[in-house]
Amino acid sequence: MEKVKFNQMKDGTKEEYLFLNKHEKKFIEDTADRLLKFMDRLKNTLEGYQITRLEHSLQTATRALNETASDEMIVACLLHDIGDELAPLNHAECAAAILKPYVSEKTHWVIEKHGIFQMYYYAHHLGGNKNEREKFKGHKYYKDTIDFCENWDQKSFDPNFKSLTLKDFEPYVKKIFNRIPYSI
Repeated sequence: MEKVKFNQMKDGTKEEYLFLNKHEKKFIEDTADRLLKFMDRLKNTLEGYQITRLEHSLQTATRALNETASDEMIVACLLHDIGDELAPLNHAECAAAILKPYVSEKTHWVIEKHGIFQMYYYAHHLGGNKNEREKFKGHKYYKDTIDFCENWDQKSFDPNFKSLTLKDFEPYVKKIFNRIPYSI
C-alpha cells in the first residue's frame, strides 16, 4: 500500500490505520530536526531590536546552560519564542504546546506563562499593567517563571553576548524530543 483509499476517516480500515501509524512514527521521530530547521526562520524576525529572534533564543538557552539548568529547560529556553513566527499574539502558549508532551509540568507552565511575566519589564511604558503576573501569585511555579524571565529571557537582547550556536543545542533538542512523551 502506498496510500490509503478512504476519503473520510470513519471509512478507514485497520490495515490503513496501521499503515498510517508506521508513517506517523517516522514523522514524530523527525520532530527535533524540523524544529531546529524552523528555528532558522527566526533570523528574519524581531525588527527594531539589536539582535534577531534567533539570537535572542540562543542567548536565552546559552544563559540557562551556563547556569546548569536541566536539559529540558535549556531546550525550552531555546524554543520559548518559536511561536512568534506563526502566533505572535499568543507565542508563549504556542511554544508551550509544542513542548508539552516532552517536558515536565513545571517547564511547560513557565514557558506558557512567560509572555505575561515578561510584561513586568515593559507594559507600563505602553499603558499596560506591568504587574499582570500577580494574578498567578501563590502558584507553585510563580517564582520559577519570574526567575526564567529575570535571569534568562529579559536579559538576552545583548549584541555583545557570545551565545552558542543552534548546532551546539542540537544534541539537547534531540535528547528531549526523542524521548518517550510524558503526555499526548
